[in-house]
Amino acid sequence: MAPRKRGGGGHGVSFFFCCFQSSDHPEITYRLREDFALQAMEPALPIPSYDELDAMFSELVDELDLTEKHREAMFALPAEKKWQIYCSKKKEQEENKGATSWPEYYIDQLNSMAARKTLLALEKEEEEERNKTIESLKTALRTQPMRFVTRFIDMDGLTCILNFLKSMDYETTESQIHTSLIGCIKALMNNSQGRAHVLSHFESINIIAQSLATENIKTKVAVLEIMGAVCLVPGGHKKILEAMLHYQKFSCERTRFQTLLNDLDKSIGRYREEVSLKTAIMSFINAVLSQGAGEASLEFRVHLRYEFLMLGIQPIIDKLRSHENSTLDRHLDYFEMLRNDDELTLSRRFESMHIDTKSATQVFELVRKKLAHTDAYPHFMSILHHCLLMPHKRSGNTVQYWLLLDRIVQQMVLQSDKGHDPDVTPLENFNVKNVVRMLVNENEVKQWKEQAEKMRKDHHELQQKLEKKERECDAKTQEKEEMMQTLNKMKEKLEREMGEHKLVKQQVAEMTSRLHHLSTNKLEGTVWADIDDGKVFKILDLVDIEKTFSAYQRQQKETEDDALSSKKVKELSVIDGRRAQNCNILLSRLKVSNEEIKRAILTMDEQEDLPKDMLEQMLKFVPEKCDVDLLEEHKHELDRMAKADRFLYEMSRINHYQQRLQSLYFKKKFAERIAEIKPKVEALSKASKEVLHSRNLKQLLEVVLAFGNYMNKGQRGNAYGFKISSLNKIADTKSSIDKNITLLHYLITILEKKYSKVVIFSEELPNVPEAAKVNMTELEKEINNLRSGLKSVESVSAA
Repeated sequence: MAPRKRGGGGHGVSFFFCCFQSSDHPEITYRLREDFALQAMEPALPIPSYDELDAMFSELVDELDLTEKHREAMFALPAEKKWQIYCSKKKEQEENKGATSWPEYYIDQLNSMAARKTLLALEKEEEEERNKTIESLKTALRTQPMRFVTRFIDMDGLTCILNFLKSMDYETTESQIHTSLIGCIKALMNNSQGRAHVLSHFESINIIAQSLATENIKTKVAVLEIMGAVCLVPGGHKKILEAMLHYQKFSCERTRFQTLLNDLDKSIGRYREEVSLKTAIMSFINAVLSQGAGEASLEFRVHLRYEFLMLGIQPIIDKLRSHENSTLDRHLDYFEMLRNDDELTLSRRFESMHIDTKSATQVFELVRKKLAHTDAYPHFMSILHHCLLMPHKRSGNTVQYWLLLDRIVQQMVLQSDKGHDPDVTPLENFNVKNVVRMLVNENEVKQWKEQAEKMRKDHHELQQKLEKKERECDAKTQEKEEMMQTLNKMKEKLEREMGEHKLVKQQVAEMTSRLHHLSTNKLEGTVWADIDDGKVFKILDLVDIEKTFSAYQRQQKETEDDALSSKKVKELSVIDGRRAQNCNILLSRLKVSNEEIKRAILTMDEQEDLPKDMLEQMLKFVPEKCDVDLLEEHKHELDRMAKADRFLYEMSRINHYQQRLQSLYFKKKFAERIAEIKPKVEALSKASKEVLHSRNLKQLLEVVLAFGNYMNKGQRGNAYGFKISSLNKIADTKSSIDKNITLLHYLITILEKKYSKVVIFSEELPNVPEAAKVNMTELEKEINNLRSGLKSVESVSAA
C-alpha cells in the first residue's frame, strides 16, 4: 500500500512541529513574532549600510538554527524588517546578560533543586523563585544564541533536567515547576543539536513519558505534544512505543495505552482544559497510528488500532462529539477516516464491499474463504479445534493463555514483511523468521517421510497386486486343469458316442436295405401296404435330425452352460441402494462412458458432451466421504463393482472433482446469468446518467437547498447539499399559520409560478422508474457470485 499524506499535528504546538518537518510552514511567521516581539517596535538606531546590515543579519540567522527554506525566507525580508529583528534580538540578549545568562548558573540551580526534593519544605516565595529560574532557562534555551545551547548540552544540562524529573515528589509533580521543566525539554528540542541530544539519550523519552502520571493538565498536554512530535522524527516512532511500554510498567497498568484512554473518557468538569487534553490525546493517537511503520504498512496500522479498539476507544469517540469543538472534531474525523480507508483497503483484499471488523462471524467467514482449498486450511481448523480446548473460565490466569496467543499472532503478522517487528516486541527472542525456517526444515523432513510412506504404500499395493495376480494364476491353473479333465471326459464320451453313431448308421443302412427288400413282406389288406418310408429317408437330412435330437448334443450344451455359469461373477455394490438406483438412472440418461465423463470434466467439456441439466444432476451425486472410504476398501475388486459404484469410485479419483464440476456448471450457466443481470445494470447506468444530466432536477434541488438554508439560518444554514432522504421531511414541515398547509404545498406553488419547467422534471428521467425496481443488494450479491465463480473457474483451470 502506498504511503499517504497524514495529519495528526499536535494541538497548540504548530511552531514546535515546524522544526521537525522539512517542508515550509506558514507558522514560522508566528514563531518570529513570538521570539522577537515585532508588533509595534521601532529600532532606536539608524539602519547601517546594506553590506554591513547583511553581515550582521547573517550572523544572527546562523545563531537561530533555521532550516534552509526558513533561512531563505529570512534573507528575503526587507532591510527595515531585518534591522527590526536584529535590534530586537540584541536588546533581548542585553537584557539577559549577567549571571543568569550562562548555562553553568542554570545547571547549578537544577542540581540544587533536585537535591532538595520535598516541595512542602519550601516557602511560597522560594517555590515561585525556583519556577522563575526554570522559566528563565526555558526562555534562554529558546532565544539565546546557538553557543548557549551547545554549552548547556556539553555540560550535561539535559541529564540535570531528567534527574530532576525523576526525583520529583508528588507535590512537585503536580506543580507549575513540572510544567516548566517539560517546557525546557520542549525548547531544547526546537534546536537541531538539542533535539538530536534528547533523542540519542538512552532514557530521555521514557522519563518524559513518566510525566503522564501527573494530574496537571498543562503538563500532560505538553508531554503529549512532545511525544507526538517525536513520532515524526526518523526512528522516533519506535522510541515512543518503547516509552509507552516503559510507562505501562511504571504505572502498573495492564496495557500501554490504558492511561490515555482513561483520560480521554474522564470528565474533569472544566471545559477548556478538558477539550485541550482530549485534543492532545487524539493528536498523539493519530500520530502513533499514521507515522513510523504505520505510514506505509496497513498491517501495522490495523495492529496498533486494534489495541486502542480493545480498550474501547470507539464509544469514547462517539461521546466526545458532544463537546462540539471544531479542533477536537478534526482529530476525531481523521481517526475515523483513516480507519474507514484501511477497512476499505482490507475489504478489497477479500473482494468484499465492506468488512465489519466488529463482527466475529464476518471476520471468521472471510478468513475461512481465504484459506479454503489451500494447504493452510487444515492448520486453520487445527487452531480452531485447539482453541476449543483452551481454558475459558473467567477467573484465574485464563486470560494469559489468550494474551499469549494474541501476541504470537501479532508478531507473525508484523514480522512477515521485513523480518523484524516495527513495534516493541512483547515476546522477547521470538523471531518469526527463524521459527518459519525451522518449520521449513521440519516440513522437508515431513515431505521425505511422506514420500517414504508413499513408497512403502506403493510397495505394499504392488505386493498385494502381485499376490492377487499369483492367486489369479493359481485359480486359472486350477481352472485349466479342471477344464482339461472336463475336455478329456468329453473326448472319451465323444469317442464312445462316435462309435455308437457309427453303429447306428450301419443299422440304418441295414434297415434301409431290408426295407428296400421289408416291400415283398408288406402288410396286405392294411393301410401300410401303400406306404414306403424309404422315399422319405432320401429326402430328410438325417445328420441334422441327429444333431438336433441326439442325447450327446444335449449333454454337451448342458456342460457348456455349466462352464459359463461357473465363470459368471456376482456384482459388488457397497453404496446405499436408493442412491445407487438414482445414480444408475442418471448414467443411463448420460449415455457416455466414465472415461468420456472424466475427459469432459478435466477439459472443461470442450466437446460439449455433458448437458447443463445433467451437470446439475451430477452435483447431487458427488462422492461423499463415507462412499469414498467404502470404495477405497474394495478398490482391489474394481472389476466386480456395480455400474454406480464404479462411477463414484472413478469420479472420486479426479482431483478437486466437486470444484471442477461446480466450475463447469458455472461456465455453462454463465451466459444465462449474464443475460439476467445485464438489463438491470443497463437500467441503473442509464438512470444514473439521466439524474446527473437533468437540468430540471438540479434546478429543483437548488430551490429545496435554498429553502432549507433560509429556514435553518443561524443554526445549520449555509449548507452545500443535503441527503435525498431529507426530502421526505418536506411534507412533515407545517405552516405556522395554517396547519393544513405543509412546506410541500408551498414549494409546489412556488415551482409552478417561478419554475414551470421544473414540474415536468420526471420527463427527463424515463429510465429511473425501471432502475428503482432493481434490488441493489441482490444485484451486488449476483455480481459478487459471478466474480467468485469466475475466480473459482480460474483456480480450477490452473490446477
